[in-house]
Amino acid sequence: MPDNSSEMEVLHPKPLETHPGEQVVPWARRQLELAREILDNPGGGLLFATQTIGQVRAALEERDPERWEEVVAILGQAEDLAVHREFEESRRRLAGALEKLTPK
Repeated sequence: MPDNSSEMEVLHPKPLETHPGEQVVPWARRQLELAREILDNPGGGLLFATQTIGQVRAALEERDPERWEEVVAILGQAEDLAVHREFEESRRRLAGALEKLTPK
């Protein structure tokens, strides 16, 4: 097999800046509203909802842990409640997180 490494262009990963700055707030709100709606839907709703809650929680914590500390804690509770199929209480926690998820 011929060596074609000299013809390859090696690219480095681009920096990941998904929803920079305050753009994270409307994105997170949309994601959590969707998660709240589909939480107990048959056919993967629980899986998608808990994954979404976890992604939002991680994104907020990654961007500004001090600012979002309370919201992150609430989302952790909502995710845990959902996994244990306590859907109504999980929805209440999501509603509480949404109330606190506001732009500066």
